[in-house]
This record gives sequence, C-alpha cells and structure tokens, in this order.
Amino acid sequence: MSHFKVLLFSLSWLVFLPFGFSQQSTNDPMKVGISVGNSTKFSGLRFNFIDRNIEKINGINFTIWQTKNEEEVSGTMSGISVGLPVVYGTDHLNGLGMGIIGIGARQNVSGVYIGGLAVGAGNDLKGINAGGLAVGAGGDVTGINLGGLAVGAGEDVTGINVGGLAVGGGGELTGLNIGGLGVGAGEDVRGITIAGLAAGSGGDISGVTVAGLVAGAGQNMSGINIGGLVAGAGDNLSGLNIGGLVVGAGSNVEGINVGGLAAGAGNRMSGLNIAGLAVGAPELNGLTVAPIAGGVRVSGLTIAPAYFRIPYQADELGVMKGVSLSTFNHIQGVQKGLSIGILNIARNLKGVQLGLINIAHSNRKGLKVLPFFNAPFR
Repeated sequence: MSHFKVLLFSLSWLVFLPFGFSQQSTNDPMKVGISVGNSTKFSGLRFNFIDRNIEKINGINFTIWQTKNEEEVSGTMSGISVGLPVVYGTDHLNGLGMGIIGIGARQNVSGVYIGGLAVGAGNDLKGINAGGLAVGAGGDVTGINLGGLAVGAGEDVTGINVGGLAVGGGGELTGLNIGGLGVGAGEDVRGITIAGLAAGSGGDISGVTVAGLVAGAGQNMSGINIGGLVAGAGDNLSGLNIGGLVVGAGSNVEGINVGGLAAGAGNRMSGLNIAGLAVGAPELNGLTVAPIAGGVRVSGLTIAPAYFRIPYQADELGVMKGVSLSTFNHIQGVQKGLSIGILNIARNLKGVQLGLINIAHSNRKGLKVLPFFNAPFR
C-alpha cells in the first residue's frame, strides 16, 4: 500500500472516529454521528428496530417497532422521529414525527406529529397533531389537533380542535372546537364551538356555540347559543339564545331568546323573548311575543295573541306591570298596567282595561263588568 493510501486511510478513521455505530444499549456519555441499534444517549442520525431504556436522543430517529415491555419505555426523544409503523418507546417526544400507524409517548408529546391512526400521550399533548382516527391525551391537549374520528383529553383541550365525530375533554374546552357529532367537556367550554348534533358541558359555556340538535350547559351558558332543537342551561342562560324547539334555563334567561315552540325559565326571563307557542317564567320582563305568555310577575310589553295569564297564588299574589295585548288577558292577581284585548279579567284592578268585555272583581257592584273600558272604581 502506498504511503498516500496509508495516510488517506488513517485520515478517514480520524474523520469517522467521533461517530458512534452502536448495536446495543450503552450508558456512555452522549455520542454524535450515525447510530445503528439501540443507542440510549445519542445525537445525530439513528436507526433502530425497537427503542428500549432510552435516556436522551437528539436528531433524526427511525424506529421500526415498539417494545412490548412497558418498563423499557423511558427517556426523551427530540428532533425528527419516524416510525415504521409506530413511534413509541419514550416518556417524552419533542419535535417532528410521523408514524404509519401511530405516534405516542408514555408521558408528554410536543411538536408536529402525524399518525396514520392515532397520536397520543399519557399526559400532555402539545403542538400540531393529526391522527387518522384520533388524537388524545390522558392530561391536556393543546394546539392544532385533527382527529379523523375524535380529539380528546382526560383534562383540558385548548386551541383549534377538529374531530370527525367528537371533540371532548374531562376538564375545560377552550378555543375553536368542531365535532362532526358532538363537542363536550366535563367542566367549562369557551370559544367557538360547533357540533353536528350536540354541544355541552358539565360547567359553563361561553362564546359562540352552534349545535345541530342541542346546545346546553350544566351550569351557565352565555354568548351566542344556537341549538337546532334546544338551547338551555341548568342555571343561567344569557346572550343570543336560539332553540329550534325550546330555549330555557333552570334559573334565569337574559338577552334575545327565541324558541321555535317555547321559551322559559325557572326564575326570571328578561329581554326580547319570542316563541312560536308559549313564553313563561315566574318573573317575565321586557318585550315578550308568543301566542301564549304569562308569569307571576310580569313587566314590559307582552304581545300574546291567544292568551295572557297571571296565575292565582295564595302565598304570592301575582302582579302585572306594563302593557299586555291579547285576545284574553286573564290576570288572577294585581293589574297595575294596561291590558288591551277582547276579554280582560283582573282580580285586583289598579290599572286600565281596554276591550270588548272588561271585568274587574275588585270594583264595587255595578262596575265590575263594563264594555270597552274599565278602571279601579272603588
């Protein structure tokens, strides 16, 4: 061998000497270069069949399969990870990655990842994640997440989340959330929420909520709330509330409230209240328009072409204040405002009746029933 060839061969070893070609696990200080095998501390280009007992890997990593032994899953992999067919074998996964079947880490996943079937993390999932079937985490899901069927988290979901069937979280759901069938959270939902069938939360909903069938919250719902059939809340409902059939809340409803059939509240309804059939609440305030309307305490302008009623209650005498326009104004309490209709009846008249027949039980004999007009004649 010539002196030139010997020198060239020696120089080549000097060039490649820093690079590690590893076939088995090692706890030596981190090596750099090219690795073939299960190197556990390495930076550079790495090829391995199954990742086991990883400590720290940086760079570009190709892994064929995943370990069946959960005790061998450990460490952090950062950089570009490619799984043929899966990427799974570390506690933490950071950077960019693609798995023909799926990508995941036992604890946290952060970065941009695409899984043919799924992308998942045992704890938190952050970044841009797309799964052919699902994207999910046992903890929080944050960022832009696309799941062919579902996006879900055991705790909070935050960001832009699109699930072909559903988007959901055991905690809070915040941001732009779109579910082909449903969107929901165990706690609060905030932001723009769109669901093909139903959108709901165990806590509060605020923002813009649109659901093909039902939009509802276990506690309060505020903002723009539209349900193809129902928009409702267990406690309070406020804002623009539209239900194809019903708008309602267990306590108060405030704002612009439109129900295809009915709108109601367990306590108070105020604002603009419109329903195709009936509007009712113990306390009814504002402008109310429905064929049938009523409440125990009613104020404002009520337009009820068929029937308006203040019921009789022994423990609390109902009161009507404002103006009521109806074919039949039936006030079995105190009328302090103006009623206009064909038949007006008041148990205790302190206002004015205008109609064909006007009955005031509180007036003295001879003035109880009058045509066209009646007032409190004592």
